[in-house]
Amino acid sequence: MTPTVNGPFRSPVYDVRPIPLDKLRANAYNPNSVAPPEFKLLELSIWEDGYTQPVVCCHIPEDDIYEIVDGYHRYLIMTTSKRIRDREQGLIPVVLIEGDISHRMASTIRHNRARGVHGVELMTAIVQDLVDAGMGDAWIMRHIGMDPDELLRLKQLTGLAALFVDRDFSEAPE
Repeated sequence: MTPTVNGPFRSPVYDVRPIPLDKLRANAYNPNSVAPPEFKLLELSIWEDGYTQPVVCCHIPEDDIYEIVDGYHRYLIMTTSKRIRDREQGLIPVVLIEGDISHRMASTIRHNRARGVHGVELMTAIVQDLVDAGMGDAWIMRHIGMDPDELLRLKQLTGLAALFVDRDFSEAPE
């Protein structure tokens, strides 16, 4: 059954299509940026898991181009990572929305703002669960994109000595 909102409506995610990389272009109105560590993590995520979220675009028929509304960094990974581009055969998963420039701009901002942020309490609990599952610091840092200082701070927040059992502490000099 197709959901209705003021008539027939089908969510774009049900129509993911592979589009050649050279048919996409960035928009000029995305205020979002990704810091280098998170960009590396995104590349790792796409390498290890594949594209799990399509890029949201609007087709511009007069240019026969797909303008990115959301997913610019997923697109950028494809342009900068040869191994991913080769594996994906230069195709990127896209869903299409329709709308004029003001609708596309508003959609970009909604997508960006809806992402939220990671809560410290939940991240601390996740680190604790990973340590309890036997994952070492190197595994945790690599797979969830943390640097050593960030991991140490989250471990310190738990207050549990068990999180430090794999650390070698030396005495302070006299």
